[in-house]
Amino acid sequence: MYNCLYRFTNRLESERCLKHKTWHNYCNDISKGGQMMSTRLSGTPWWDDLLDHPDIFTPEDLTEDEIMIAKTTEKFVEQQILPNVESLEQHDYQMERETFAAAGELGLLAIEIPEAYGGLELGKHVAGLVAENIGNGGGSFSVAYNIHAGVGTSPYINYGNEEQKQKYLSQLGSGAWVGAYALTEPSAGSDALKGKAKAIWNEEKNAWILKGEKQWITNANLAQVYVVFANTEAGITAFIVEREMDGLSVGPEEKKMGIKGTSTATLILDELAVPQENVLGEIGKGHKIAMNTLNLARLKLSFANLGTAKRALELTVKYGKERKQFQQHLVDFPMIKEKIANMNIAIFGVESLVYQTAARIDDALEKNSEQHSSKVVGQFIAECATGKIQGSEVLAAVADEAVQIHGGYGFMQEYEVERIYRDARISRLFEGTNEINRLAVAKALFSQFRDQPSEKQNGNNRNAMFILEAERHFAEILKALAAMPREDVLEAQEFSRLVANIYKEISIMRAVYLRAEKAGSGASLKQLMTDVICEEGYDNVERDLIRLWSAVDDGAEGNEMIERIRARAHVPAVENLLKKKRDISEYVVNAEKYQT
Repeated sequence: MYNCLYRFTNRLESERCLKHKTWHNYCNDISKGGQMMSTRLSGTPWWDDLLDHPDIFTPEDLTEDEIMIAKTTEKFVEQQILPNVESLEQHDYQMERETFAAAGELGLLAIEIPEAYGGLELGKHVAGLVAENIGNGGGSFSVAYNIHAGVGTSPYINYGNEEQKQKYLSQLGSGAWVGAYALTEPSAGSDALKGKAKAIWNEEKNAWILKGEKQWITNANLAQVYVVFANTEAGITAFIVEREMDGLSVGPEEKKMGIKGTSTATLILDELAVPQENVLGEIGKGHKIAMNTLNLARLKLSFANLGTAKRALELTVKYGKERKQFQQHLVDFPMIKEKIANMNIAIFGVESLVYQTAARIDDALEKNSEQHSSKVVGQFIAECATGKIQGSEVLAAVADEAVQIHGGYGFMQEYEVERIYRDARISRLFEGTNEINRLAVAKALFSQFRDQPSEKQNGNNRNAMFILEAERHFAEILKALAAMPREDVLEAQEFSRLVANIYKEISIMRAVYLRAEKAGSGASLKQLMTDVICEEGYDNVERDLIRLWSAVDDGAEGNEMIERIRARAHVPAVENLLKKKRDISEYVVNAEKYQT
């Protein structure tokens, strides 16, 4: 199907073609250090192995082959996307199709497609690695890519029958066809399963007749094949709709705030006849396909956001080293140093979190290969949603600071940070708004909560003390919420928001702590950033815990819990984080890009 993955890096030593499976021991070589971290499919609690230093996966564990994939992707962005940004932003469909074809020729569209259908079958963290590097400069194409390689392809992998896999996966993996996913409707946004599109079986035509509209469909004017959801008498069902089918038409391009180069339009289903063989999965079970597909799409989006945030930081530091005010470079001003440090620290937290999550999913899928993938991945709803929330919100903050440091120039379209700022806004909306994702996190935690956290103490590591204390207090509020009527807890969405925020902070604290511990004493920058994240993270957890307790129990027990939290009996004393941030900024300014 492909020429070499290294089409753009053929001056490098490797000339290997991925078509000839150079990765057959991939799953056994996921990290240089050995086995991947273990995964409990029961989900939370997550806390009992913190002090045992589980063998978690970090970006430092990427193999040479995986690093080569990253370099290939980076080269692809440099040569195929960045020189053509203006044309892509103007909806040059031909150029965008050529870009997809070039990505397919390199194997970048087939990372997760099984080998049996011409793919590379490399798992979630490699798919994330590619998404990150396309996000780092890929702009609107990054969104089009994620839809195609994610929700536009994975339903066939996970739910297609043999004939469907044979027919569509090779086309999608090669880039010959572009894929799309049609779930949203004018009346069904966040409440995605309440769409009005209908599918009625017609005996005479021996086909399903689809009627309705699908709104804001990414890749709408590019795609040759769509996964379309419609209501049957048995329930929501997924259908494979090809572009040339009679009754399908595509509306005009939407005029958007950002991601202007991504095709976004309405699909009009006007007596669209779809044969029975194009039903994807089971009739009436389309909701499972929709929700499970979106779960992994959230993780993939977090990787893309990570790459874009790194891009914004690099552009900002380089600008700050050139721009002078008051006879001084911008990067030499203490407040600018603090901003740069905060950007780098936040990116470090996202990077640590999403790579660990992706590797845990890979590990769980390998160890539970006898189960359907959706059942395994479904245990990671909280983790995937948390990655999406944090990735999109960090990107928003980093993009905002990028514009701020650029000053008036950041408001001008000739500077890339202006486009990054506009493009970033959508990430908190699609793949489920961040509000919906917070509800999903809380619901998963409420249903999975079982045990109390470890009572171990670690007086020698202040960051572990922050994490363990946060987890103990979190377990107490979860226990209190578990004792309340479930309906009352879920209806009080503010509770869910605070629970999700606390879980997010603890997850990031754990991810960076374990990464720094694995790196060892020589990783001074990682340690500095971990110190900041754990201390500031605990402050955030403490604030939200107090707000929760005041709402859950305004009596004696609630007041007692609040006083215990405020007493900080087992919490380390504060340190000079401003000094640490100045030190962190020096690393970043000297390198002129994100640093770990």
